[in-house]
Amino acid sequence: MKAILRVLGLPALLVLAWWAYSASADNFYVPDPGRVAAAFAETWFGERLLDDALPSLGRLLAGYVVATAVGVGLGVPIGLSARLRATAEPVLEFFRAIPPPVLVPLIMLLAGIDDTMKVLVIVSGCVWPILLNTVEGVRALDGVLADTCRMYGISRRHLILRGASPQIMAGLRQALSVGIILMVISEMFASSSGLGFTIVLFQRGFQIAEMWSGILLLGLLGFALSTAFRWCERRILFWHWSNRA
Repeated sequence: MKAILRVLGLPALLVLAWWAYSASADNFYVPDPGRVAAAFAETWFGERLLDDALPSLGRLLAGYVVATAVGVGLGVPIGLSARLRATAEPVLEFFRAIPPPVLVPLIMLLAGIDDTMKVLVIVSGCVWPILLNTVEGVRALDGVLADTCRMYGISRRHLILRGASPQIMAGLRQALSVGIILMVISEMFASSSGLGFTIVLFQRGFQIAEMWSGILLLGLLGFALSTAFRWCERRILFWHWSNRA
């Protein structure tokens, strides 16, 4: 019972505060939770789930997978080589400092306005936390531990992946939230489908309850992905979590 109260207590208080404000303020742009819930069921339990929500999720996962492959694939050799790291670090810091939304017009010019553009926008933001955390995780490997693994015949690849994996997972966790943000932003530019496009469409049509339902769906999607990631992380890094416990 206490666990349920811990999980649901704060969300319930926030919904009650929302309900109280919407009832007292009578603001057209802040509908009460009942209207939003009804709009949510009507909007997202139908064709829009297949036409907008699932394609957005597919583009998010595609961009996330590509960013993971690029970030880990480049981060391991850069982290292992001090010379390569010194050469690449200024360039990495330069590109990391550029906000990914600024690149959307450029990516549109280079890749068009189809799904490829949206995936590349997600990759352009997700790759940096993965890459930089991979570099730091590999760079921070203990030299004594490396010598010990060499003596016992443990492969260097095994040492690198196990030793740097907590830091890599931290980068993957950060990249997931960045990817959701960029998924929405990419769909607000020259798009005809997706959650970002639909929310803007509702806003322009003054369908306020429907617009809030799209925002609510994004929050639920982020929560579900975060929960799934935490579940996978605890099983992949079971040895790390057991040591911490």
